[in-house]
Amino acid sequence: QSESLVVCDVAEDLVEKLRKFRFRKETSNAAIIMKIDKDKQLVVLDEEHEGISPDELKDELPERQPRYPSQKTFIVYSYKYQHEDGRVSYPLCFIFSSPVGCKPEQQMMYAGSKNKLVQTAELTKV
Repeated sequence: QSESLVVCDVAEDLVEKLRKFRFRKETSNAAIIMKIDKDKQLVVLDEEHEGISPDELKDELPERQPRYPSQKTFIVYSYKYQHEDGRVSYPLCFIFSSPVGCKPEQQMMYAGSKNKLVQTAELTKV
């Protein structure tokens, strides 16, 4: 018996938050951390961080948080990038955290929902 791939929708309030995040004017590093609500089969907001460094973000990932053992996570991260020619840009990075030990059902839900989230958030360079 094979399980079918579950593709979760993205919560409407999260779609709007991601749209605003994409066009934000702030110049500090920021992150939106998302997870799947298994019961509702929705990608939902988990946490937001403003002024978060890459190292601080790494410390927020589930494998380092005992309250989230083996929980997969989607992250959209905006950071200040200084180009060699002096220009500054604020690219968006899509990060998919997948700790060892996740249940197969959870792995399938996240794998099936990743592309849907990328399309919904209009992340063009993944």
